[in-house]
Formats: sequence, C-alpha cells, structure tokens
Amino acid sequence: MMRSLAAAAALWAALAAVGPAQAGAEAAVAVAPQYDTTHVYVAPEDVDRFVQSFIATFGGRSTKQVVATVTPTPSSTTSQLIQTPVGTVSLFGFTTPIPYPFGTERTGYLVTDMDAAIKAARAAGAAVIVQTFPDPIGRDAVIQWPGGVNMQFYWHTTKPDYAPFATVPENRVYVSPDSVEAFVASFRTFSHGRVVSDDAKAPGIEIGRPSDSYRRLRLASDFGRMTVLVTDGHLPYPYGHETTGYEVADLGATLAKAKAAGVSVLVEPYAAGDRTAAIVRFPGGYVAEIHQLGAKAP
Repeated sequence: MMRSLAAAAALWAALAAVGPAQAGAEAAVAVAPQYDTTHVYVAPEDVDRFVQSFIATFGGRSTKQVVATVTPTPSSTTSQLIQTPVGTVSLFGFTTPIPYPFGTERTGYLVTDMDAAIKAARAAGAAVIVQTFPDPIGRDAVIQWPGGVNMQFYWHTTKPDYAPFATVPENRVYVSPDSVEAFVASFRTFSHGRVVSDDAKAPGIEIGRPSDSYRRLRLASDFGRMTVLVTDGHLPYPYGHETTGYEVADLGATLAKAKAAGVSVLVEPYAAGDRTAAIVRFPGGYVAEIHQLGAKAP
C-alpha cells in the first residue's frame, strides 16, 4: 500500500510539473520542413511556363508530370512536385472543374500518422473540412484552423527522402484581430511550436501601408516557419495573395533571374525590419514574397 501511495504521489508530482496542457498534449506528427509544400493551381496551358520560371528563379528540379485524381470526388489534373533549395511546390493543372474546397488550401503538410494528425488537429480546435481519403500514393485530408486558414495533410505509403532546404520558407497567414489568438493557440498546440517574435508595431510597408503599423507574429515548429500578419483587411493588391515567403541569399540577383524568366515584379524591393523584400507573380498567377535577411536600401 505504501509503495502504491508513493507511486501515485510521484505520478501526481510529474503531472503537476509538466502542467495540464502538456500532460494531455497530443503526439507530435511533423516530419520536417522539406516535406511541406505550397499548393499552386494554374491553368493547364500555364503549367510548363510556371515550372520553367520557378526553377529558373530558385534552382532545383521538377518530378515527372503525371495525370491523376487527387480529390475524393471525380476530377483530373496534371500533378508534379517542384523542389528547390528554398521551398517546394505541389503544382496542379486541373483539366476538369476543381471540386470544392480544393484550391483554397494553401499548403500540404506531410504527417507521420494521418489518424494521429487528425486527432491532434481536432483536439487543438481545428475543423476537418475534407475527411480522410486515399490518393495514388497515400492518404489526405483538409483542415481548417480558426480564422478560416485551410491546409492539407498528407501521409505517404512509402516514406519519402528529401534533402533539407538551404533556407526554410515561411507560410504567410493573414488573419483578423478577432481570430488571431485562437489561430495561434490552435496551431501552436497542434504543431508543438513556439512564438519567435510578436511585434505589435511592425512597419506597415510590409502590407502596402507605409504610414501605418500592424501586428506581426513569427512562429517556428518542426513543420517550418510561419509569419502571421494581423490586419483589418484594408489591403492593397497584391498583399494577402502571397501564401509563401522565400528566403534567398541575394534578392537582387534572384529578381534578375525571375524577370528574365517571365516573372512580374508586383512590389519592388523595400527594406523593413530584418529584411529586404519584394513580391512577384509567376506565369499562371502564383504570387509569392521573396526576401533577403538583413534590411538594406533597395
């Protein structure tokens, strides 16, 4: 009896030490940042131009293009993975109408266990808006976080093996002040992540409003980096359309390669905070932020 009481006391002390949130935390399901992709949808006639311009800008290579059904209802798309040193794109060129809500998910996260990932996401406050379904190489589901942020989860039958990125891209999420706390708490719980910075007076030039300021949070987890931009929604184009930010060593040289490949510069380079950045549009309409750390005069 005394040994049982001592064991119970030891367990209680351990639970008290980690706290209720940690004691009931779901298992981590992230793999690594290089297994997470930005989802890009372009018209079939723009697929090849997009691939060529993206690789010309960032380097890397594309997997072989295939035609597949990647949704739980009938559809057909070309599909390929574009892998670069600074980020990966899952590219789709649908030849049929795109079933809802596909096309609204910004990213795909590879998870170690689909059932565990779904359980963890729900426990953290996410909604599963497309229930788990099979695809040609594994299983998928689409998740919506507080604030209306959609993401896709992947699980592969055969575990992939990708080289780490030279620089980890950032998932750029725009949310309102009404939903930011719920979104950040939910995603941090699921990802086992942390807040790297929380700037209540970030320079407004980052959202196209140089005379204003706004709140910006940066998060990190085993899924990679995330920047959360908290705005009132009064955003000039193209801000809010860029779902991914790519870090490069030399912004000027990267933009020169991009322009030569047919990429349009929508926002010319500007210096703000810890970086110099620009926003571009690739053939097919994909909008992206590109930045170089260390703010320098453009």
